[in-house]
Amino acid sequence: MRIGLSINYSGGFKEAAAEVADLERAGLDVVFVPEAYSFDAVSGLGYLAAKTERLQLASGILQLYTRTPTLTAMTAAGLDYVSDGRYILGLGASGPQVIEGFHGVAYDAPIGRTRELVEICRKVWRREKLEYQGKYYRIPLPEAEGTGLGKPLKLINHPVRERIPVLLAALGPKNVELAAEIAEGWQPIFFLPEKAKQVWGEAVDAGKAKRDPALGELEIYAGPALAIGEDVEPLLEFVKPMIALYIGGMGAKSKNFYHALATRYGYGPEADRIQELYLAGKKDEAVRVVPDQLVRDVSLIGPLGYVKERVAAFREAGVTTLNVAPLAATAADRVRLIEQLRTIV
Repeated sequence: MRIGLSINYSGGFKEAAAEVADLERAGLDVVFVPEAYSFDAVSGLGYLAAKTERLQLASGILQLYTRTPTLTAMTAAGLDYVSDGRYILGLGASGPQVIEGFHGVAYDAPIGRTRELVEICRKVWRREKLEYQGKYYRIPLPEAEGTGLGKPLKLINHPVRERIPVLLAALGPKNVELAAEIAEGWQPIFFLPEKAKQVWGEAVDAGKAKRDPALGELEIYAGPALAIGEDVEPLLEFVKPMIALYIGGMGAKSKNFYHALATRYGYGPEADRIQELYLAGKKDEAVRVVPDQLVRDVSLIGPLGYVKERVAAFREAGVTTLNVAPLAATAADRVRLIEQLRTIV
């Protein structure tokens, strides 16, 4: 099992890089750079590539609507080059709030667009002359034919790898099936090991049935919060605001992927109440409704023996990378947590 960690997307790259270098020495295997609506992830990844030696560097995630497929492929090839082949292309649809509300781009057909984008990226990395006529992306544009502007092009540079690993963030059954079919890795959110097969098993199996053997086994990246100790129970409260945000506020009442996930985990009434309060502007009350047990289910918070048991449960559920969120006040404490976790995994 590998250990990953996401840097804070609201912080600065220079401060993060100094800590990531210490985490690398402590045994961290992969660092994720998010891209929400702060600094772009690519700048941070490039900076970290120059400041690290062994770590894999992943976008967590690049939003598929905000760059053309070709630019995504070029960017991935560039990041793989500056990191000497350590880059993982993390992709996801994000959500309407960010895509439509911040970028002003229509949030449509995430599954179809993801498939076509990945196909285009792999053609670019293989340095094929780029001709692609899909439902959502057409390269070159048909109307360019006969104008002298429609000549297919190929990437000028020679990529370090012609197959850069693709990691898809996915929750819904169709999205998860697609990830299991076409991606090297799958990143779910709020992964609950004991419920994973019940919630996602059918979709994963359907995707794997169509999977190209050349992709290898599907890597699963879970993202639990991490705190190890005899007195860490109060830290459950620090996880609740994020869970409340996603269940309550990330989407309209009838279209919230995270609310649906909590319901499938068996927390339907609580999810309904969280959403009701959150959408009414009562965010603090929504946080208080988040069950302690739900936080425990999706986290690694407790004494060392308990965390060992939970790590074993994640491993049994097929998780290959624990992309943890250390609950610690200082960089030194976060490094110590990674060192402790390294002795377990």
